[in-house]
Amino acid sequence: MKVAAVQHDIVWEDRDATLVLVERQIAAAAATGARLVVLTELFATGFSMATERVGEPEGGPTSQFLLEQAARHGIWVCGSVPELPPGSDRPFNQLVLAAPGGVAHRYAKIHPFSFAGEDEHYTPGPASGVITVDVEGVRVTPFICYDLRFADVFWPVAAATDCYLVIASWPSPRRAHWKALLAARAIENQAYVVGVNRVGEGGGLTYAGDSRIIDPMGEVIAAAPKGEEACIVADVDPRVVASTRERLPFLADRRPLT
Repeated sequence: MKVAAVQHDIVWEDRDATLVLVERQIAAAAATGARLVVLTELFATGFSMATERVGEPEGGPTSQFLLEQAARHGIWVCGSVPELPPGSDRPFNQLVLAAPGGVAHRYAKIHPFSFAGEDEHYTPGPASGVITVDVEGVRVTPFICYDLRFADVFWPVAAATDCYLVIASWPSPRRAHWKALLAARAIENQAYVVGVNRVGEGGGLTYAGDSRIIDPMGEVIAAAPKGEEACIVADVDPRVVASTRERLPFLADRRPLT
């Protein structure tokens, strides 16, 4: 399956303006033949703590946009959205994976980024909320930004995962960590990793992008340039995952700590 990672800028806290820009980028990604198009963390507003302004109900305008784009192009599309769970005034940072048939799969970020105060403004997703979705024969497990630093959430689902998605608003000063951790998650789990990070500026921070697609041996098979909007595309093949794990049966030796 061909996957497109869209490294895009965001108009800070302006959903409507950003969606106009992203709509064109999704169309361009779909034109490459990609079956799955991956956007960034809080792709329509930026990584804003002003949840009273950017938050929206589940099924609100941003998730509807993703569903409309998936239906229009006949593809899968995902990005995260500040969606309010029922009865709460603090949204989830929630990845919405929209299928072309109109179904939306949801994963709420388990690890709010306390260093930036995300834990004070967003509700953490439950540890049991990790999802794996069959996307046209590829078993896809999504995570969001800070989750990348916690290998233990990746490990339990490795055997049932061909491709991890990691969408992010990862600041430039720690770009070396981003690249190293993406490669580590691919190598230790013998799976593809699609890491998609924004570019531009927002909330006083600068974002370098460095989006990349990494194969089960840790080789970078597609990489976006630093600081520029770009769309990178690569094939993700579950047969390569299976053959890598058969040739190098490292996952069988993994032992949970008790």
